[in-house]
Amino acid sequence: MADIQKAKGRKANQQAHETNDVKIAKRFLISGRVQGVGYRFFAEAAANHLGLCGYVKNLGDGSVEAYAIGDEVLLEEFKRHLAAGPLGARVRGVEESEAPVISRYNQFVIEGTW
Repeated sequence: MADIQKAKGRKANQQAHETNDVKIAKRFLISGRVQGVGYRFFAEAAANHLGLCGYVKNLGDGSVEAYAIGDEVLLEEFKRHLAAGPLGARVRGVEESEAPVISRYNQFVIEGTW
């Protein structure tokens, strides 16, 4: 009986782990004083620390765009980092939207500016 309960527990843990491994993608638009303050390097470091794939880039309107692939929990943590920003930044807002998973991103990179 105990062996059956252990097996059921292992299976439940495995299913929970597999659920957490589901990769989704999100696009973040960050507004405020976010260019010229090391924001892209900050975002890249945060994404690499969390093991996310995707990119970050400056946009022509003064905002920054980040696209990240990972699981829901890690993307929420990434969003918190984006909202905080580096010391010189003043983040006014972080807009989040669902995005398709683009398989060519197997690491997180800084992409060219507009």
